[in-house]
Formats: sequence, C-alpha cells, structure tokens
Amino acid sequence: VGMGKDLIENYPEAKKLFSKANMALDKEGIDIAKLCFEGPEEELKNTANAQPAILTISTILFELLNKHNIRPSIVAGHSLGEYSALVAGSAIEFEGAVKLVRKRGEYMQNATPLGIGSMLAIIGLKSSEIRELCKRVSDYGIIEIANYNSPTQIVVSGEIKPLDKLSELAKEKGARKVIPLKVSAPFHSSLMELAKDNLARYLEKVEIYNPRMPVICNVTADYVRNKEEVRSALIEQMNHPVLWVDSIMKINSQGINCFIEVGPGKVLRGLIKQIIPEAEVFNVFDSDSLKDVVEKMGEVL
Repeated sequence: VGMGKDLIENYPEAKKLFSKANMALDKEGIDIAKLCFEGPEEELKNTANAQPAILTISTILFELLNKHNIRPSIVAGHSLGEYSALVAGSAIEFEGAVKLVRKRGEYMQNATPLGIGSMLAIIGLKSSEIRELCKRVSDYGIIEIANYNSPTQIVVSGEIKPLDKLSELAKEKGARKVIPLKVSAPFHSSLMELAKDNLARYLEKVEIYNPRMPVICNVTADYVRNKEEVRSALIEQMNHPVLWVDSIMKINSQGINCFIEVGPGKVLRGLIKQIIPEAEVFNVFDSDSLKDVVEKMGEVL
C-alpha cells in the first residue's frame, strides 16, 4: 500500500495514467489509485486488483524514463510483466491492457478451487535435478516447472500433495531453500487450462497491434514479431513455464548488457545478475530510484 503515491505527487503523467486506469475499470467499480495509495492491503493483494495496479505503475515509470530519453532496444517482462512490455512496445493500448490483466487475474484466480494447488520456489538445485524430482512425485498429482528464474532458482507449480513431497525431496537433495509462495493458485501449469480458454476467448475482443519495438516473450524466449504471435504468446503463457533465463540470455546475445527493471519490486534485478553476473542492472520503482537511474544512465550513455 502506498505504491505510486510519490509518482502522482511529482509527475502529471502519473496522474493522467492513473485516471485512464480508473476509467478503464469504471464499470467494475474499481478505483486503482485509491487501492494503491490507501489499500486495504488484502484487497490490493487480490490478483485481479494487483495485476492492473502493477501494470499501471510499470507503465508510468516506463513513460517517465522515455521522457528522460532513456529508451530500450528490447523489452521483456516476467509473467504479468509481459503485458507491461507489450504496452511499452505499442502492441496493446494501455487502457485495453488494464482491462485485460484484470480479466487475467480473475481467470487465474478462478481456474482451480481454492486450496487445490500452489507454487514453490526451490533455490540451489539445477533445473535438470528438479525435473527429475517432479517425475518422482508425479504419482501424487500434477506438478510442473512454472518459472526458470535463474540458474539456481526454479519455481514449481501443482497440486498440494506432490508439492509437499517435492519439498521434502528437494531438501534431502541439498536445496539451499524451499520457499512456499504466497499465491492462491498453481500458475503457469496445466491446471490453468480453464483460465487459458477464458483468456483466449476474451483476447478475441482485444485490439492487438504488431509490436513497434522488439519484444521477447516468456513462452519461447524469442521475439514476437506480429499481432498473431503476441496473441498466441499470451494465451500459451497461461499454462506454460516462464523461460526467464533463456529470455535474458537471448537479449544478452543481441549485444545488450545493460538492463532496467521497471515497476514495483526488485526481484528481477537479482535474477538477471545471477543469469549474467557482469550485466549492469538498474531498477526503477519510485521517483527517487527514477532520479537515481536517470543520473546513472547519463554516465553509462
């Protein structure tokens, strides 16, 4: 709670985008600005509210970087972040994206009954070892790798029984940490089939354009070159893993060694440093960090 408040106080662009987000969700009776600034925390954490809130803050920060002539050569986003990347790449209009991620949140939340599934982050084992462990516990139910976050951080998604069993086995195998994630459903797994179908139907009504800037998508860790590929990537992302390591490696292979994480949180910065230790990684999450990055980028550029 409180995210974005300093942006609205300092930048008219922020006020403008918050009011656009509110207008987009007007029919739903959602006031994104009020939720961001005042909460309640529980309501803001609800994924159907959190998704448009994060997209709005990320887009504001991207616009402000643009204003300071800091423009990316390539954009990518992790899971929900892919939608902000597509707004940045002009493949989806901001208001349309706000409505879209609101729906995405609802579909993800409702795809499985509460308490059926969840997610675990495993730190300190290789992906091949985790794949092997998933096979070993698959008799207990559905369990799959959901995010390849870094060479040593993998997130698995699935039903509660196999997750509990995997947690035990991963610790025995020498995982440094096994962290149950505070999520209400098993995202990026085959248990999201219903959410995928619903999203595909909703996307038929959403105007999507050919990206005007290179965008790397989660599902293939490759470019989405036209509106058909964008639509397909968003649908497939629902029940497929986020290939974050491969996405960052792909960007790096294009000669890029400087990254800016845009939006609330600092998780991706740490992951990128694990993937490419020599990379320069900055993050912009409020007006102070924005000023800081504008200064530092002045030195880099």
